[in-house]
Amino acid sequence: MRTEADVRLEGWLDGYRPIPGVPDELFPPGGRSPDAWTRLLGALAQFPPHEFEDRFALATRHIRDAGVSHRIYGEDNERLWPLSPLPLILGQGEWAGIAGGIAQRAALMEAVLSDLYGPANLVAEGHLPAAAVTGSQDFIRAMRGVAVAGSRPLHLYAADLGRGPDGRWWVLDDRTQAPSGMGYALETRLVLTRAFPQLYNAMNVERLAPFFSTFRAGLADAAHRSDPRICLLTPGPYSQTYFEQSHLARYLGFLLVEGDDLVVRDGEVFVRTITGLKRADVLWRRADADFIDPLELNGASRLGVPGLMEAVRGGGVVVSNMPGAGLVESRALLAFLPALAQRLLGEPLKLPNVATWWCGQARALGEVSERIDRLAIGRAFVGHGNAALAGGPRLLADLAPGDRALLEQDMRARPIDYVGQEVVRLSTTPAWRDGKLIAAPFTLRVYAVATPDGWRVMPGGFCRISDQPDARAISMRDAQVADVWVLSDTPVERVSLMPRADDVRVRRLTGTLPARAADNLFWLARYLERAEATLRLVRALFIRLVESHAERHETLDRVRDLLVEGGAVDEEFEGSVPAAGLLALCDSEQHGSAVRLIGSARRIAATLRERLSEDFWTLLNGLDVRLTGCAADNATAALDHAQDALDALATLAGLAHENMNRASGWHFFDLGRRIERGINTCRVAKALATDTATPSDLDLLLDLVDSQITYRARYLEGMALAPVRDMVLLDPHNPRALAFQIAAARRHLESLPHLREDGMPERPLQLLRALEGEIESAQAATLPIGRVAAFEDTLLTLGTAVADRYFLQGSNAVRVRKLGGLA
Repeated sequence: MRTEADVRLEGWLDGYRPIPGVPDELFPPGGRSPDAWTRLLGALAQFPPHEFEDRFALATRHIRDAGVSHRIYGEDNERLWPLSPLPLILGQGEWAGIAGGIAQRAALMEAVLSDLYGPANLVAEGHLPAAAVTGSQDFIRAMRGVAVAGSRPLHLYAADLGRGPDGRWWVLDDRTQAPSGMGYALETRLVLTRAFPQLYNAMNVERLAPFFSTFRAGLADAAHRSDPRICLLTPGPYSQTYFEQSHLARYLGFLLVEGDDLVVRDGEVFVRTITGLKRADVLWRRADADFIDPLELNGASRLGVPGLMEAVRGGGVVVSNMPGAGLVESRALLAFLPALAQRLLGEPLKLPNVATWWCGQARALGEVSERIDRLAIGRAFVGHGNAALAGGPRLLADLAPGDRALLEQDMRARPIDYVGQEVVRLSTTPAWRDGKLIAAPFTLRVYAVATPDGWRVMPGGFCRISDQPDARAISMRDAQVADVWVLSDTPVERVSLMPRADDVRVRRLTGTLPARAADNLFWLARYLERAEATLRLVRALFIRLVESHAERHETLDRVRDLLVEGGAVDEEFEGSVPAAGLLALCDSEQHGSAVRLIGSARRIAATLRERLSEDFWTLLNGLDVRLTGCAADNATAALDHAQDALDALATLAGLAHENMNRASGWHFFDLGRRIERGINTCRVAKALATDTATPSDLDLLLDLVDSQITYRARYLEGMALAPVRDMVLLDPHNPRALAFQIAAARRHLESLPHLREDGMPERPLQLLRALEGEIESAQAATLPIGRVAAFEDTLLTLGTAVADRYFLQGSNAVRVRKLGGLA
């Protein structure tokens, strides 16, 4: 008897329509559905109606909550990772063929690079035209003849594959510059296994962790130093794949660094840390090689490290992949790879690439010209050639008439910059859209890492699934991404990156804190504290609007003045007090508005993803979204928005206080918070605790520093100037008082590392101790309000002194000398 699951599965399969003449994963030639797909779809059909989609939707909340995102080149905003609920399924036998072809191709690429940057026999013997090499901007002449540290030019290789009309796999593109996507493959796997854990285990899906363990071990071995420091060199938070880079750094235990975090000294590379310079042994670069050294390569680069190329040539650092490795990504070389495989490896390519003709040769140019309406025209070298081809090879018929004419003109002027390729018509795989199965074109990205025993291929990867039914090429602009399940014929051992207990030395310190990370933690806390101060002013303003007597109006004017002083309202603003409050809450043009400050905090937090918990990031990201979209146009709505935001900030503070490890990062985070809170306390006290302050002023001051309950419990007589001043400024027991902030900041500084060897306090600590002594000896009744302004100036100076001492940039980067030399 047929079950509901059987009916559901039959409905899916009956409605599935492969594209005529195109190979399909579900219905390959012969009309028989592979057993693996039948098992997968049959298991999904067992779920009650909509549960399959509900499970996946619940699992993909992780993508939104964790901020799993990517950026399309040319766009300002990030996009969430576009995950498809169905994986691509490949059997063990078919995968063995793919893995063998990828390993062979990686070995070929490495052999080509070793020759072109070494003896250059391929050019000298006529196997490669010199122009096919030197015409690429990725050919770095400074690497010619360099014996690279780590003994090999390539540690990581990736390739984009498509299934051809005959069912065979073809290479569409090689990735050797700085291959991306491994981290996204991990996240994609995580989401799918959360959605369907039992199915994942039952189908014997190969694990990814051993591949990453091998990659990490390979980079460590390349350093030729025990316990090496491995850094992931990122272009920064505006990189298209910054989330992935931060995720991989955390997963693999690498230090995430930007160019400004590094400095070259005496032929070696060092990380700027809060304790001085620490040696970097390996840089896994995710920036294109042209940008890594502004002295020798691209002088306009702000992403690199001056002098890095000299360190590479001298063997002072291992850079993976080698600068110049992107040379073999050029389409010009595709035309020569079959012959090069025979020349260098003694065997034909196991995975052929798309048939390609480089127009830099007269014979190939003639063939392309004869077939120009049937071939796809592409750029021979990255960054060169007609702008219409920036997204990949195109048929001339697909171009606007003006673009076609300009391209043909460019090809006549500089044929060296172009290739002709057979048109790629991609095969299809099942995808889930609007409650049904459809056949969608796809490409597969596969990774390989170098080991002493040869190349090891990740058993999986990810595939891009096109939103278009007739895709000839796929970009992340118009695609979903699917996990890739490689199925073993036998049960798969459950493994992870967790090492054996005997292999790990117990430690209680997190390790080196880069100066940039300390800087960002410091300013993340300061922006959050500033946002809280602005929100408290906005809340106080709208609460007091219901009070109408003259004294209250004078206090509201002072609130507006404070908003102006804090940059939440423009100095030229002449509107009403309520209008000023709305601007301070929602106007992103005001640099001190709540929405602008929270946005700044979120941008800084985005650079710290590897150091912040998922809960912290989720809450901050949600607060940014809510405030950015707030459209408060009345007092009630504004008050609600302000209170919601204050509640979220209180939760963030609680998460930080309870969950952050009390290491150096915590000290900088809370130090920034204490300094900013002290500055704000001085600012509001100057305005509201003057000698002529009214009870309304004092009441507002206690609200702004969250001390109403304490004051009323301690003083039954009502509002008085001296007690309020004492509680707000001088009371060391009040966690909101200036004195409390100073004492807490001093303890943080005393806990941080010192550079001086004479035992004398450094400048930040000198400033704080002097300020703490002055506050301890002050009397509220006789405290001149001008002294409060001096306290504020000292705190501002302290912030600069902390930056000068710990956030080591430029010429103030220093190294710490210890017994045994440099750390």
